[in-house]
Amino acid sequence: MRGSLLAAGGAAMAEGSLARTVRSKLAAALQPSHLQVLDESPRHGGAAGAGTHLAVVVVSGRFEGLPPLQRHRLVHAALSAELAGPLHALAIVARTPQQWESDPRVPPRPPCMGGSKREQRGGGSGEP
Repeated sequence: MRGSLLAAGGAAMAEGSLARTVRSKLAAALQPSHLQVLDESPRHGGAAGAGTHLAVVVVSGRFEGLPPLQRHRLVHAALSAELAGPLHALAIVARTPQQWESDPRVPPRPPCMGGSKREQRGGGSGEP
């Protein structure tokens, strides 16, 4: 597996316990030729390494002939326990090896629109 980690777009390299579990499960289920696991928790009000918001880039021959929805379902199936528990959000880029070879760029994810538990918003608290 080449290119196992990459920090891009403000994401931190993910090597927390949850990120290692995600990496292991995706590797076992999809036998990817390329796998990136990025911790985007700091972009969403979490601590670096918290692992509550992850992004994955998975390149696998298992995706051949499948539409994007089916590819995402394979990723979700591999991570069902994590998605039911500690993993709050997961961004997925799922490509075939041919797609990755022709364009290895990962599209930027939109900025977080808020919603952090640490962020106080007006209304309900008596503050503007």
